[in-house]
Amino acid sequence: MADLSPIDLQKALSGMDYPADKKSLVDCARKNKADGKVVSRLDGLKENNFDGPNEVQKAVFND
Repeated sequence: MADLSPIDLQKALSGMDYPADKKSLVDCARKNKADGKVVSRLDGLKENNFDGPNEVQKAVFND
């Protein structure tokens, strides 16, 4: 997704504890006042559980 950067994703998930489910990622992004594009991308992920930020990044940028 060209309009979303890895830095935006990292900022959105700052303070996230892993493992985490998709709902927790979305809640964290909203709490961090992430851009709507970031929140909707996280909410649209196919996977539901993530062991760490690298898994989230792969899912966001490879789906």
